[in-house]
Amino acid sequence: MRILVVEDEKDLSDVIKKGLEEEGFVVDTVSDGQQAVNFAWDNEYDIIILDLMLPVKNGMEALKEIREYGINTAILILTAKDMVEDKIKGLNNGADDYLTKPFAFGELVARVRALLRRGIEENNNQLMTGDLVIDTVNHKVSRGGIEIPLTVKEYAVLEYLTRNRGQVLSRTQIEEHVWDYRYGNTSNIVDVYIRYLRQKIDNDFEPKLIETVHGRGYRIKVIENET
Repeated sequence: MRILVVEDEKDLSDVIKKGLEEEGFVVDTVSDGQQAVNFAWDNEYDIIILDLMLPVKNGMEALKEIREYGINTAILILTAKDMVEDKIKGLNNGADDYLTKPFAFGELVARVRALLRRGIEENNNQLMTGDLVIDTVNHKVSRGGIEIPLTVKEYAVLEYLTRNRGQVLSRTQIEEHVWDYRYGNTSNIVDVYIRYLRQKIDNDFEPKLIETVHGRGYRIKVIENET
Protein backbone atom coordinates (compact mmCIF):
# COMPACT_ATOMS: atom_id res chain seq x y z
CA MET A 1 0.00 0.00 0.00
CA ARG A 2 1.13 3.55 -0.72
CA ILE A 3 1.51 6.16 2.02
CA LEU A 4 2.25 9.88 1.94
CA VAL A 5 4.17 11.17 4.98
CA VAL A 6 3.92 14.94 5.51
CA GLU A 7 6.56 15.94 8.05
CA ASP A 8 8.96 18.90 8.05
CA GLU A 9 11.43 17.42 10.56
CA LYS A 10 13.68 15.56 8.14
CA ASP A 11 15.18 13.15 10.66
CA LEU A 12 11.75 12.07 11.86
CA SER A 13 10.43 11.88 8.30
CA ASP A 14 13.36 9.63 7.33
CA VAL A 15 12.77 7.36 10.35
CA ILE A 16 9.05 6.99 9.58
CA LYS A 17 9.73 6.35 5.90
CA LYS A 18 12.40 3.72 6.63
CA GLY A 19 10.24 1.98 9.22
CA LEU A 20 7.15 1.85 7.02
CA GLU A 21 9.14 0.60 4.05
CA GLU A 22 10.49 -2.20 6.24
CA GLU A 23 6.83 -3.08 6.90
CA GLY A 24 6.29 -3.40 3.15
CA PHE A 25 4.68 -0.03 2.39
CA VAL A 26 5.60 2.32 -0.45
CA VAL A 27 6.26 5.75 1.05
CA ASP A 28 6.49 9.26 -0.42
CA THR A 29 7.55 12.17 1.79
CA VAL A 30 6.91 15.91 1.59
CA SER A 31 7.71 18.68 4.04
CA ASP A 32 4.99 21.33 3.83
CA GLY A 33 1.22 21.61 3.69
CA GLN A 34 0.99 22.85 0.13
CA GLN A 35 3.03 19.90 -1.11
CA ALA A 36 0.67 17.65 0.84
CA VAL A 37 -2.32 19.04 -1.05
CA ASN A 38 -0.52 18.80 -4.39
CA PHE A 39 0.63 15.22 -3.87
CA ALA A 40 -2.78 14.11 -2.59
CA TRP A 41 -4.36 15.58 -5.71
CA ASP A 42 -1.84 14.16 -8.18
CA ASN A 43 -1.39 10.66 -6.72
CA GLU A 44 -3.44 7.81 -5.32
CA TYR A 45 -2.60 7.08 -1.69
CA ASP A 46 -4.10 4.64 0.77
CA ILE A 47 -3.15 6.75 3.78
CA ILE A 48 -1.73 10.22 4.43
CA ILE A 49 0.22 10.72 7.67
CA LEU A 50 -0.03 14.45 8.33
CA ASP A 51 1.81 16.71 10.77
CA LEU A 52 -0.03 19.88 11.81
CA MET A 53 2.83 22.33 12.40
CA LEU A 54 4.06 22.71 8.83
CA PRO A 55 5.55 25.55 6.78
CA VAL A 56 3.85 27.25 3.79
CA LYS A 57 0.44 25.86 4.74
CA ASN A 58 -0.26 24.30 8.12
CA GLY A 59 -1.57 20.77 8.42
CA MET A 60 -5.09 21.75 9.42
CA GLU A 61 -5.43 23.98 6.35
CA ALA A 62 -4.05 21.20 4.17
CA LEU A 63 -6.48 18.71 5.69
CA LYS A 64 -9.48 20.96 5.00
CA GLU A 65 -8.35 21.63 1.43
CA ILE A 66 -7.81 17.93 0.71
CA ARG A 67 -11.32 17.14 1.90
CA GLU A 68 -12.79 20.11 -0.01
CA TYR A 69 -11.32 18.61 -3.17
CA GLY A 70 -13.30 15.45 -2.48
CA ILE A 71 -10.24 13.32 -1.76
CA ASN A 72 -11.32 10.52 0.58
CA THR A 73 -7.90 9.05 1.38
CA ALA A 74 -7.62 8.02 5.04
CA ILE A 75 -5.70 10.69 6.97
CA LEU A 76 -3.82 10.09 10.21
CA ILE A 77 -2.72 13.25 12.00
CA LEU A 78 0.67 12.78 13.69
CA THR A 79 1.54 15.83 15.77
CA ALA A 80 2.93 17.20 19.01
CA LYS A 81 -0.32 19.14 19.56
CA ASP A 82 -1.99 17.06 22.26
CA MET A 83 -4.80 19.31 23.47
CA VAL A 84 -8.28 17.78 23.32
CA GLU A 85 -9.45 20.81 21.34
CA ASP A 86 -6.84 20.12 18.66
CA LYS A 87 -7.92 16.47 18.40
CA ILE A 88 -11.58 17.45 18.09
CA LYS A 89 -10.80 20.05 15.45
CA GLY A 90 -8.70 17.62 13.43
CA LEU A 91 -11.32 14.88 13.50
CA ASN A 92 -14.12 17.34 12.71
CA ASN A 93 -12.15 18.65 9.72
CA GLY A 94 -11.94 15.19 8.21
CA ALA A 95 -9.07 13.29 9.82
CA ASP A 96 -9.66 9.58 10.41
CA ASP A 97 -7.29 9.20 13.35
CA TYR A 98 -5.06 11.31 15.58
CA LEU A 99 -1.76 10.25 17.18
CA THR A 100 0.41 12.54 19.30
CA LYS A 101 4.20 12.78 19.50
CA PRO A 102 6.22 11.26 21.01
CA PHE A 103 4.80 7.98 19.78
CA ALA A 104 5.70 4.30 19.64
CA PHE A 105 6.38 3.22 16.08
CA GLY A 106 4.52 -0.03 16.67
CA GLU A 107 1.39 1.93 17.53
CA LEU A 108 1.74 4.01 14.35
CA VAL A 109 1.93 0.84 12.25
CA ALA A 110 -1.05 -0.67 14.08
CA ARG A 111 -3.13 2.46 13.44
CA VAL A 112 -2.10 2.49 9.77
CA ARG A 113 -3.20 -1.13 9.38
CA ALA A 114 -6.47 -0.43 11.20
CA LEU A 115 -7.22 2.42 8.78
CA LEU A 116 -6.45 0.18 5.82
CA ARG A 117 -8.99 -2.35 7.05
CA ARG A 118 -11.80 0.19 7.17
CA GLY A 119 -14.20 -0.08 4.29
CA ILE A 120 -12.53 -3.22 2.96
CA GLU A 121 -14.02 -6.64 3.39
CA GLU A 122 -11.41 -8.52 5.35
CA ASN A 123 -11.74 -11.51 7.63
CA ASN A 124 -9.24 -11.65 10.50
CA ASN A 125 -6.78 -9.44 8.58
CA GLN A 126 -7.12 -11.56 5.48
CA LEU A 127 -7.93 -10.76 1.87
CA MET A 128 -9.42 -13.68 -0.03
CA THR A 129 -10.52 -14.50 -3.53
CA GLY A 130 -11.29 -18.14 -4.16
CA ASP A 131 -8.56 -20.23 -2.51
CA LEU A 132 -6.06 -17.34 -2.55
CA VAL A 133 -5.52 -16.00 0.97
CA ILE A 134 -3.41 -12.94 1.82
CA ASP A 135 -2.43 -12.29 5.44
CA THR A 136 -2.18 -8.49 5.42
CA VAL A 137 -0.44 -8.30 8.80
CA ASN A 138 2.32 -10.86 8.27
CA HIS A 139 2.47 -10.43 4.48
CA LYS A 140 2.02 -14.14 3.85
CA VAL A 141 0.25 -15.59 0.83
CA SER A 142 -1.20 -19.04 0.29
CA ARG A 143 -3.28 -20.76 -2.35
CA GLY A 144 -5.11 -24.01 -1.77
CA GLY A 145 -3.49 -24.10 1.66
CA ILE A 146 0.02 -23.97 0.19
CA GLU A 147 2.17 -21.06 1.36
CA ILE A 148 3.72 -19.13 -1.52
CA PRO A 149 6.84 -17.03 -0.83
CA LEU A 150 6.81 -13.64 -2.54
CA THR A 151 9.29 -10.79 -2.70
CA VAL A 152 8.30 -7.43 -1.22
CA LYS A 153 7.33 -5.97 -4.60
CA GLU A 154 5.51 -9.13 -5.73
CA TYR A 155 3.47 -9.02 -2.54
CA ALA A 156 2.72 -5.30 -3.00
CA VAL A 157 1.44 -5.82 -6.55
CA LEU A 158 -0.70 -8.80 -5.52
CA GLU A 159 -2.19 -7.04 -2.49
CA TYR A 160 -3.04 -3.97 -4.56
CA LEU A 161 -4.75 -6.08 -7.22
CA THR A 162 -6.61 -8.13 -4.62
CA ARG A 163 -7.84 -5.12 -2.65
CA ASN A 164 -9.32 -3.92 -5.93
CA ARG A 165 -10.42 -7.35 -7.17
CA GLY A 166 -12.73 -7.22 -10.13
CA GLN A 167 -11.46 -3.78 -11.14
CA VAL A 168 -9.11 -3.25 -14.06
CA LEU A 169 -5.94 -1.47 -12.94
CA SER A 170 -3.76 0.13 -15.58
CA ARG A 171 -0.02 -0.40 -15.70
CA THR A 172 0.40 3.24 -14.70
CA GLN A 173 -1.85 2.82 -11.65
CA ILE A 174 0.06 -0.25 -10.51
CA GLU A 175 3.46 1.32 -11.12
CA GLU A 176 2.56 4.53 -9.29
CA HIS A 177 1.07 2.62 -6.37
CA VAL A 178 3.83 0.07 -5.84
CA TRP A 179 6.86 2.16 -6.79
CA ASP A 180 7.16 5.67 -5.35
CA TYR A 181 6.92 8.86 -7.41
CA ARG A 182 10.70 9.07 -7.83
CA TYR A 183 10.76 5.81 -9.79
CA GLY A 184 9.76 7.58 -13.01
CA ASN A 185 10.39 4.56 -15.16
CA THR A 186 8.48 3.83 -18.34
CA SER A 187 9.85 0.29 -18.67
CA ASN A 188 7.77 -2.89 -18.61
CA ILE A 189 8.37 -3.39 -14.87
CA VAL A 190 4.67 -4.06 -14.18
CA ASP A 191 4.47 -6.74 -16.90
CA VAL A 192 7.58 -8.38 -15.46
CA TYR A 193 6.09 -8.60 -11.96
CA ILE A 194 2.74 -9.83 -13.29
CA ARG A 195 4.66 -12.62 -15.00
CA TYR A 196 6.46 -13.45 -11.75
CA LEU A 197 3.13 -13.59 -9.89
CA ARG A 198 1.50 -15.80 -12.51
CA GLN A 199 4.37 -18.26 -12.21
CA LYS A 200 3.85 -18.45 -8.45
CA ILE A 201 0.10 -18.20 -7.86
CA ASP A 202 -1.51 -19.26 -11.15
CA ASN A 203 0.61 -21.75 -13.12
CA ASP A 204 -0.01 -24.70 -10.80
CA PHE A 205 -3.56 -23.79 -9.77
CA GLU A 206 -7.08 -23.48 -11.16
CA PRO A 207 -8.84 -21.28 -11.88
CA LYS A 208 -6.36 -18.68 -13.09
CA LEU A 209 -6.84 -15.50 -11.07
CA ILE A 210 -4.77 -12.83 -12.83
CA GLU A 211 -6.47 -11.57 -15.97
CA THR A 212 -5.05 -9.36 -18.71
CA VAL A 213 -7.54 -6.86 -20.12
CA HIS A 214 -5.93 -5.94 -23.40
CA GLY A 215 -5.31 -2.26 -23.87
CA ARG A 216 -6.31 -1.49 -20.29
CA GLY A 217 -4.28 -3.42 -17.73
CA TYR A 218 -4.75 -6.24 -15.23
CA ARG A 219 -7.24 -7.43 -12.64
CA ILE A 220 -7.74 -10.18 -10.11
CA LYS A 221 -10.77 -12.30 -10.89
CA VAL A 222 -13.66 -12.29 -8.42
CA ILE A 223 -14.57 -15.89 -7.63
CA GLU A 224 -18.29 -16.50 -7.06
CA ASN A 225 -19.35 -17.68 -3.63
CA GLU A 226 -16.01 -16.70 -2.11
CA THR A 227 -16.01 -16.60 1.67
